[in-house]
Amino acid sequence: MSSPGLPDNFTRTVPDGDTHERDVCGKCGFIHYQNPKVVVGSVVQHDGKILLCRRAIEPRSGFWTIPAGYLELGETAAEGAMREAEEEACAEIVIDAVLAVYTIARIGQVQVMHTARLASPKFKPGPESTEVALFAWDDIPWDDLAFPSVHWVLNHFREVEGKGTFPAFTNPPGETGNMR
Repeated sequence: MSSPGLPDNFTRTVPDGDTHERDVCGKCGFIHYQNPKVVVGSVVQHDGKILLCRRAIEPRSGFWTIPAGYLELGETAAEGAMREAEEEACAEIVIDAVLAVYTIARIGQVQVMHTARLASPKFKPGPESTEVALFAWDDIPWDDLAFPSVHWVLNHFREVEGKGTFPAFTNPPGETGNMR
């Protein structure tokens, strides 16, 4: 039996030389790999405030997040983060550094988060956002953030804010990204 959506000629088996069960075509031997998706994003700052977007799409429509989304083929992680800021906040940003690399195994994601700054103070909601705003640290809507990793990345940003170089963060101890 194969995974849903694959033709009947695929079966679940462990291919020679592999350690995981995969969907394999019984006719030609093609292996249908299913691998994690890469999400890219950035904590964008301007005048001491952080840019957040209120989601217009599921999952978690109506909740706040940083500009982030799936990396596209042919993009670097930084290019993807810049594109996501343009799509979600109509904002042109400058990437400064990789801030964190998180793994959210339950949904098959690896998240590469950056520090960034607005190239100009112009921004507005894009098609995936209903609202975009700059927040002072004490005004961030903590109870209305969309995902656990948004909490992590904002707190990690706070730890290194103003530092020139720092090692990239990973998931906080014991955190897997499961919704609370």
